[in-house]
Amino acid sequence: MTYVDCDVEEPNGHIFLKPVIETSETAFVPVPQVNETLCTACAECGGICEFSAIVCLGSAAMTFPELCKGCGGCFLVCDDGALTEASRAVGKVEKGSSGPLGFLHGKLRVGEAMSPPLIRRLKGEIPSEGIVIMDAPPGTSCPVVETVRECDFVLLVTEPTPFGLNDLELAVEMVRLLQIPFAVGVNRTGTGDDRVERYCKREDIPILFELEDDRRIAEAYSRGEPLIRSLPEYEKFFDRLGSRILEMGS
Repeated sequence: MTYVDCDVEEPNGHIFLKPVIETSETAFVPVPQVNETLCTACAECGGICEFSAIVCLGSAAMTFPELCKGCGGCFLVCDDGALTEASRAVGKVEKGSSGPLGFLHGKLRVGEAMSPPLIRRLKGEIPSEGIVIMDAPPGTSCPVVETVRECDFVLLVTEPTPFGLNDLELAVEMVRLLQIPFAVGVNRTGTGDDRVERYCKREDIPILFELEDDRRIAEAYSRGEPLIRSLPEYEKFFDRLGSRILEMGS
């Protein structure tokens, strides 16, 4: 089994798992470099780039490497051979283990604006066999989509509050568009109302767990301790949850 922390902007899985890091590698993305003597200012490269990482100004193309996602589209449309591949560091990928559990996480370079290229690089290190648990960033933006893409199953964790329901509705729309099987888990039950439960029932979404608001959980979290080590009575709870997820994702 391998745990992958894809929240590369704020990774925190290592705080709880305390892994032994065995390798640390800088991750790069390919970016275009313009040879102005060969560039004919045809603007094909700028036309295909949705992020304005390369634009045609005057007699030659100009690049903005910090906007480049490394898709390579500009290289494909440049018939003049005016583009060569350079590289830009976006962060680090670290690999290790925590007991029998494999561990992977990424650390986005300070000042870097885009995390999906690093998440793709991180996912490239995932073992081809065994169960993989991917810890996604919050929300429904590009980093989340990049994380859950091609997953077998997604567990959406929310809280029974108006804000929780709003975010849940957005996340449900996302995973439905991606056509990934999913279910919901409700954290801190007893602190809000039943609107999340009513929404899931109306949308025919299974709720796999409801975890009561327990101060002891918050205290363990604040100390950076895994829940089942601080509160062993929750071990069976998560064993059952894991079994249900494997059944629904298979």
